[in-house]
Amino acid sequence: MVVVAIDSFKGCLTSQEANQAAAEGIRRVRSDAEVVQIPVSDGGEGFLEAFHAAIGGERVEVEVCDPLMRPVKARYLLQGKRAVIEMAQASGLTLLSAAERNPMLATSYGTGQLVADAVRRGASHIIVGLGGSATSDAGVGMLHALVDSFAKNGIWEDMEELKNVRFTIASDVKNPLCGMQGAAYVFAPQKGATPEMVRQLDERARQFAEESAKRFGYDRQEMPGAGAAGGLGYAFLQYLNAECRSGIDLLLETIDYEKLVKDADLVVTGEGSADRQTLMGKLPMGILQHSGDTPVCLIAGRIGDKDELLNAGFARLECINPDGISLSEAMRKEVATQNIIETVGRLVKE
Repeated sequence: MVVVAIDSFKGCLTSQEANQAAAEGIRRVRSDAEVVQIPVSDGGEGFLEAFHAAIGGERVEVEVCDPLMRPVKARYLLQGKRAVIEMAQASGLTLLSAAERNPMLATSYGTGQLVADAVRRGASHIIVGLGGSATSDAGVGMLHALVDSFAKNGIWEDMEELKNVRFTIASDVKNPLCGMQGAAYVFAPQKGATPEMVRQLDERARQFAEESAKRFGYDRQEMPGAGAAGGLGYAFLQYLNAECRSGIDLLLETIDYEKLVKDADLVVTGEGSADRQTLMGKLPMGILQHSGDTPVCLIAGRIGDKDELLNAGFARLECINPDGISLSEAMRKEVATQNIIETVGRLVKE
């Protein structure tokens, strides 16, 4: 049995599409092989679909506000009393054009609307994937949406509807809220922030955290994950007592992956670009850590720091792209699909 659990190749292939290509590559050379495909995500793109494949449930569609407060359709998953929200559905960078990116204006309000809808429908455990955000508002927008939905007289402490709801945030980001390793300095530039915006965003988040600490008597701005999704992680930690988990760990526990992989001969995982950062809690590392003695092969569109990856325990490393291919050509869906088919076929044949 071969288990295939490949992360999305961002801007190119979803996890499901990459898995399907790998499965085809395996079957071309081993037609009798049993292939188990597991859609995976660490909290960003594909988080909702990965959980839907794992636990089923109903995809609920809601009209909410996008990062610029325009109406947008977003979906979340409801399975019994459990809801799974992919914040990028409402507050994601992909909802904005390059010219519209401005984290001084972008808000997480729409994510709060998704949370509110899930609570109204009876969810008592809400899992929120924090990848792919357009925002750097420290979750203030999300909190405002909850106040607008539930607070009596606008008072946070009066929100009875939230008191019995358990929150789990899923992210591979361990950064604090503020400072040089915080949400603004590390992540805001890729969301359109200038150096001056970064300074202002960091100061705005710091002031909000200081005010919040006075209000509650504790301060969670330094907790791992507080800086995720432009500080949305902080808002969940500080205001909603959320637990922060690795997205891939949470997903693999949900599907009882370690029991499944015991019977496997090989695991194929992958991501768009693999290097030493992969070892810092990214999805393929989570797959490796949960695969026990089963050999794990890593495929990627680009591979660096090969010795470090091999020393970490990956059995094989395979770059799917031939030498000399341009980035634009490599990113074409049909090209990436064919390259995965051929690479994984060679891998299992050998």
